[in-house]
Amino acid sequence: MKNYRKELFYNTNTRRKIINITREIENCVNESSIKEGLCLVNAMHITSSVFINDDESGLHADFEIWLEKLAPEKPYSQYKHNGYEDNGDAHLKRTIMGREVVVAITKGKLDFGTWEQIFYGEFDGQREKRVLVKIIGE
Repeated sequence: MKNYRKELFYNTNTRRKIINITREIENCVNESSIKEGLCLVNAMHITSSVFINDDESGLHADFEIWLEKLAPEKPYSQYKHNGYEDNGDAHLKRTIMGREVVVAITKGKLDFGTWEQIFYGEFDGQREKRVLVKIIGE
């Protein structure tokens, strides 16, 4: 069995942002030369997320509105975590949106359902964070 590992780095200019990283993950699959296997894409920071959904701007706006209702950024004082930081909401948003995705690789391609894309979700941005890509297979 072969394996491949790569770290991708993101630094957003805003506190929250959704970035389509599908092409970068497809590039990793190509670099790996693995034709049949599994691809793990894992956010390596507790205030960012990796998830699969549709690449549609209205849906992304809906995520922002929905997440803000569930875990509003302000007032900062509403979170016990915010003694030294102001990112209690980002920890909760990450928990809701998830830590990682696993996608099958079939015939050297990510084996997606209709409209599926991979996204990096940033909930406490403006600093560098990383995503781990780990691919195993033959």
